[in-house]
Amino acid sequence: MSIAVELHDVTKTYPAPNAVTALERATLALRTGETVAITGPSGSGKSTMLNLLGTLERPTSGEVRLAGVRASSLSDGELSGLRAWHIGFVFQQFFLLDHLSVLDNVAHGLLYRGLGARDRRSAAAAALTRVGLAQRLTHRPQELSGGERQRVAIARALVGHPTLLLADEPTGNLDSTTGADIVALLAGLGDDRTTIVVITHDAGVAAAMDRHIHLRDGRIVGDDLKAA
Repeated sequence: MSIAVELHDVTKTYPAPNAVTALERATLALRTGETVAITGPSGSGKSTMLNLLGTLERPTSGEVRLAGVRASSLSDGELSGLRAWHIGFVFQQFFLLDHLSVLDNVAHGLLYRGLGARDRRSAAAAALTRVGLAQRLTHRPQELSGGERQRVAIARALVGHPTLLLADEPTGNLDSTTGADIVALLAGLGDDRTTIVVITHDAGVAAAMDRHIHLRDGRIVGDDLKAA
């Protein structure tokens, strides 16, 4: 199985006046198609790891590789292009555009791919069908439940078949039943093209994934793979 993204001896230190090492000497390789939970208490380095995996920040030292590409060798513009082609993001807040239909919200995720409007909408419809929203294509976000809006956000992240989907506390704004549905959906989305990584503080979310990485004080202190 190929490697989707890896960290090699990565440290991230934020400068003074509040100097802190948020992640220290992290080495990690995530395989294509894995579903992975990254957990830990507040301040453990989860958000920093997400930003580094997503190439939103550069490490202080060490190396990040995404789809075999050394991120440190790229300019900021080249990194933006790498993200556009290889990474999808899902957050607690849905960040949907209220004036657009569900279909066009998802199609919007392909604007930087150079595809025509018809092809973007066709891909968006397929992604929405994959997350169970085939009957909601013409609805506006405000007409949907919270769980449905999060499904739209997941479809938007998946529509370009990214190498890596990063979900940051994706159930944080949902009730427990709806959150469990979203977790089950994410757990079933790993395939031969996309690795799913969920950043969470919830052990129940971690239990639904193939692999559980635990952080404490900026260090990886556990890396457990679920038995097949």
